[in-house]
Amino acid sequence: MTDATMPADPPAIESPFVDQLGVRIVDAKDGRCEILLPLAERHMNTWSVAHGGVTMTLADTALAMAARSLSEDGVGVVTIEMKVNFMQPGRGELRAFGRVMHRSTTMAYCEGEVLDSEGHFVAKALGTFKYLKRLAVGREIRRQRSRSAPDAHPGPSDA
Repeated sequence: MTDATMPADPPAIESPFVDQLGVRIVDAKDGRCEILLPLAERHMNTWSVAHGGVTMTLADTALAMAARSLSEDGVGVVTIEMKVNFMQPGRGELRAFGRVMHRSTTMAYCEGEVLDSEGHFVAKALGTFKYLKRLAVGREIRRQRSRSAPDAHPGPSDA
């Protein structure tokens, strides 16, 4: 799918960290996922290529979203283990793909890859994800934080 055929405002991934990176969903259904990230200066390491943590986050997110695409509402996944092999530096726009290879009632085993804007292999990933009911506690804490002023964090004098 090209940028011209993508929805103007894709849905958020529902992870403040991943959303802050600027990751966009291309597709996530039927045990498969594709996400993309146009690299910006903030994503780079000291050699001006994608930081390994950015590449790993993309892989983790694509695999987890592939697993989530097979779950019912109110069920999410947590990463149990993940292995990433780096092939070459990431440049331009990175696309991550994830696929569920096997699913049980409680776990999903997934594989995927990260490619650069020229289609070169950047990384290969394998991961195991556990299905869990989403906890309202985490969402409630996020809602409370978003209602408070950005600078209203307790400091030493507020303790």
